[in-house]
Amino acid sequence: MARKAISSRDNPLYKELKLLATSSQARRRAGRTLLDGVHLCETYLHKMGCPPLCVVSEEALSHAEAAHIAQQCADGPARCIVLPESLFRALSQVEHGVDLLFVVDTPDVPVASRLQQSAVLIDGVQDPGNFGSIVRSAAAAGIAEIYCGPGTTFAWAPKVMRAGMGAHFFLEIFENVDLQALVRASAIPVIATSSHAEKRIYDLDLTQPVAWLFGHEGQGVAEHLLTLSTHQVTIPHLGAIESLNVAASSAVCFFEQVRQQTTR
Repeated sequence: MARKAISSRDNPLYKELKLLATSSQARRRAGRTLLDGVHLCETYLHKMGCPPLCVVSEEALSHAEAAHIAQQCADGPARCIVLPESLFRALSQVEHGVDLLFVVDTPDVPVASRLQQSAVLIDGVQDPGNFGSIVRSAAAAGIAEIYCGPGTTFAWAPKVMRAGMGAHFFLEIFENVDLQALVRASAIPVIATSSHAEKRIYDLDLTQPVAWLFGHEGQGVAEHLLTLSTHQVTIPHLGAIESLNVAASSAVCFFEQVRQQTTR
């Protein structure tokens, strides 16, 4: 499809875009989200193909990478619209970035009834940066599934997507999952992190698939889920800090599993 220019704030499509950019509820209702910037858009294009809609500013068309991506979309099945810089700025949360956005559908994948391969279970993590970092580390460690309990931040929010740096497209993410039922039915060990646990992560055999369970930044994993978990573990450290950030903890856990699986 050819590129189409929009110059009015009253344009119905622009109003829809602004709602998607500013309202998490609108994104959830529409089943869509925004990818902001060249890296995310390029990763999506290579992994998933053309998006439903590409949005670029007039200024960004002079940027070689952005112009190439926009042209690929315009040559394919995607709609591509061009906005003045002033209109684009109201859609983007990135400062000093290249003015390129994709509007994409958020996946709606049926939840597996039983855990059988390594996975991540997230119980109420609220910070988009933490969540995105967990997704990125999980993908890097070869984990293919993430299950989010109620109260967890929206997995496809723009801030989460930016923190994930495109990792979302390399794994499956399930939202509003009954974690209690999932843990009860799990065919593999479920390992919950807790700063109060006595067992160390390094004491476990992680050469086989496991499900990692991480909790809210302040409250940790809910007590009823801790009780159901196979193991409760802590990450030993030497400093006076009580515990690690949940994103840092997850990375330590994932790559201890990688270390064990790749060490012969």
